[in-house]
Amino acid sequence: MRRAATAFFLGICLAGFGPARAADDDARGAFVKACIDAAANAHSIPPEIFLIILSVEGGKLGEVSQNKNGTVDIGPMQVNTIWVQKIAAHWRASPEQTYLALRDEFCANIEGGAWILRQALDEAKGDLWEGLGLYHSHNEQHKADYLRKVLAHGQRLQKRALAEIAPIDAGGARQ
Repeated sequence: MRRAATAFFLGICLAGFGPARAADDDARGAFVKACIDAAANAHSIPPEIFLIILSVEGGKLGEVSQNKNGTVDIGPMQVNTIWVQKIAAHWRASPEQTYLALRDEFCANIEGGAWILRQALDEAKGDLWEGLGLYHSHNEQHKADYLRKVLAHGQRLQKRALAEIAPIDAGGARQ
């Protein structure tokens, strides 16, 4: 069940990549899954969390979103530019290379977001819910608003996944 739900969520993530043939979709799905799994393993974070964050953030590869405070959010995980210097130091790369990688390379964007989330989870002493809030903001109101979105998206994704997965009886036939 978990595997099927993850595959369904990956399909949602791929929706931003545009139309493609089935083989291309399968290859993209495997690529996206590999990036998410690598980041999840590297930072000890359940991979499903990334699927929810990607759904909440709604960013797209190669794009940035302007914020009211003058910063921009980069790519699928919407990594804020305030993190570019720190991620660059972590990656031992220049800020310019880091910005471009976060904007234009899916795996780099996921890795950058995962690293930020790991910092937030460590700050929250492992509390996943608090860490997810801190991933977005340290402002209590912004954090609460974000967590409401996380919950709503998680519930919506779960409901859609369950609707797509037909129960299978003990004999292996779909009910």
